[in-house]
Amino acid sequence: MSPTVEKEILPFRDVSQTIEARVKDLLSRLTLVEKIDQMRNNCAEIARLDIPAYDFWGEALHGVGRNGRSTVFPQAIGMAATWDTALIKKVGTAIGTEARAKHHADFRRHGKSFAYQGITFWSPNINIFRDPRWGRGQETWGEDPYLTGEMASGYVRGMQGDDPRYLRTAVTAKHLAVHSGPEKERHGFDARVSKRELFDTYLPAFKKLVTEANVEMVMTAFNRLNGIPCSVNEYLISDILRKRWGFKGHVVSDCAALTDSYQTHHYTRNVVETAAQALRAGVDSSCMCTYDHLGEAIEQGLVNEGQIDVALARTLTTRYKLGMFDPPEMVPYTSTPMSVVGCEAHRKTSYEAAVKSIVLLKNKNNLLPLGDKQKNIFVVGPNAANLDCLLGSFFGVSDNMTSVLEGIVTHASEGTRIDYKPGTQWTHFNDNSLDWSLYEASMADVTIACMGLSPLMEGEEGDAILSSERGDRKEISLPQPQIDYIKNLVAGGTRLVLVLFGGSPITLGELENMVDAIVYVWYPGSEGGNAVADVLFGNVAPSGKLPITFPVSAGQLPPFDDYSMNNRTYRYATYEPLFPFGFGLSYAKFVFSNLLLNNAVIDAGQTLEATFTLSNMGQVKAEEVVQVYLSDIKASVKVPTHKLISFKRMELKPGETQAVSFTITPEMMMLVDEEGEQVLEPGEFRLTIGSCSPGQRGQILGAPRPVIANFNIK
Repeated sequence: MSPTVEKEILPFRDVSQTIEARVKDLLSRLTLVEKIDQMRNNCAEIARLDIPAYDFWGEALHGVGRNGRSTVFPQAIGMAATWDTALIKKVGTAIGTEARAKHHADFRRHGKSFAYQGITFWSPNINIFRDPRWGRGQETWGEDPYLTGEMASGYVRGMQGDDPRYLRTAVTAKHLAVHSGPEKERHGFDARVSKRELFDTYLPAFKKLVTEANVEMVMTAFNRLNGIPCSVNEYLISDILRKRWGFKGHVVSDCAALTDSYQTHHYTRNVVETAAQALRAGVDSSCMCTYDHLGEAIEQGLVNEGQIDVALARTLTTRYKLGMFDPPEMVPYTSTPMSVVGCEAHRKTSYEAAVKSIVLLKNKNNLLPLGDKQKNIFVVGPNAANLDCLLGSFFGVSDNMTSVLEGIVTHASEGTRIDYKPGTQWTHFNDNSLDWSLYEASMADVTIACMGLSPLMEGEEGDAILSSERGDRKEISLPQPQIDYIKNLVAGGTRLVLVLFGGSPITLGELENMVDAIVYVWYPGSEGGNAVADVLFGNVAPSGKLPITFPVSAGQLPPFDDYSMNNRTYRYATYEPLFPFGFGLSYAKFVFSNLLLNNAVIDAGQTLEATFTLSNMGQVKAEEVVQVYLSDIKASVKVPTHKLISFKRMELKPGETQAVSFTITPEMMMLVDEEGEQVLEPGEFRLTIGSCSPGQRGQILGAPRPVIANFNIK
């Protein structure tokens, strides 16, 4: 017998070496054609080196998307309404865990990874939801750059994990930058913003994810920024992202965005020039197009193979961090069983996120929570028994989804009569002049009307088939058929609880005063029906807070295509909103008091300590989101009227009082000047601590009175 000959371990597979050394060795073994084949999202197989095909394209906005069964969490804008970073990290951990299980099961079956089956995900969307008409605003974490950065960081940390050697999954901060509609113009649109607004509003969340959350990937946007397409924009990608912020991961273009550079932006002359320009700017991987022509770009002397090596090294490094070139037994995530997908623990997390996302906007005469006195409940509306309104956009599907109607039936006490009729459609009037549902509602103790939007009405370009704006909303009110039906319900004398679904603000007009209670539930995920029912029946107190301002009407808004922040979001708006940013009522009665600062005058660069007390003077245990806002009373440049600088979710029992402290750092006190630089100026500042953004509207609607104190920087 001949002795057993051990197979040589090539250096690029040698786990004892650094990733940098392994990547360098692998690059040295690839032909130019093979390298170019790895420069797209769908990387080709390299059979001679036993490297399988892999597609980077994955979706996981609020659960593993487009890949069969998974736990469906609330849409991102709903999770933003929880204001709970620890919970969002828990959500991210659950999504990443399911992704690992599904990926390895798929890989064992096929020997390669197709689109949506990998462990690289093009989420989260951290663009600022600057205008309520944007259909993709539902994918974001709201209108505030600080809240967006904090919440999305929790998601990134959960998804990527905390193993010292390997990433659980790799995720993407998108879309860099200044990208938030209009959808029908995105392929040729030029977003014009000043440096001050760029660094004050549009970039802080990206910086946070890069410098603190260590996000692995960044995706560029379709549009131009001040004349230059984002996917070939050296200032954005090279100067800011890599040099200023020190980003070490890889950059991918949005899908077909490079094609836009020459076809619709007319910035480059042809596909070859575009490929070269994108590579020079710092795009490492192209989705769907263009980088097939890098060989021609080399032949024409526009780029060289060394530049391809630099870009490819970055995407290969991501794959190494995920353990794709290591023995499976070394990578702690490869043995994740399929039993985690849709498991009870993950369903509970989805339920918790849905419950904490629900925002109580009105509760006249404390109609909610519903009690045993309501023996006849009538449920109506196009979203009552609908499953689309649980999902939102970019979703997975669950084998266990609960509609609101099912949740109400399950949670109502025995002996309660529950009837149901749709009553109206989303956007079409009732063709039947004899509507028995109105009679049934008039006989009920309370009517629960499940109205609002659907993913069919708002979404990405082409997704929302009931939208004439290619996914955006031209109007932000309820559709007229729903308005008319609600008016008819109220005219019949029923007490009405309006349960609104949607991914963006809905204006209500006179309906606000006509209905008894309003609950906004977003697109709440697979456990949405149970969560909504538990809030309605008082098994849990509502604690969600709006991550975006609800205007009174679209007439208050600047033109959709105006990217200036003037009169936009709570930070710069001069109008009185319908519901302010950060607003949300509770079944408890919270009181803020005794705000004290450790100093009324500080030197520039000093921190400031603030303490106050929070009390629950109500009858139920509940959670409150304490929000801290800073106002620079007089500045040398335009600054936000108010800006969120900190927040904390707290649970208090009835009668409980807690002392709370916050530290205001010098960075929080800084403004952004006209050159985009952070500057600390002397002067007077106002600190406001409460349960929603500063202003009279929140208190008129029932929010607790905030505590306020001024201080000076000398």
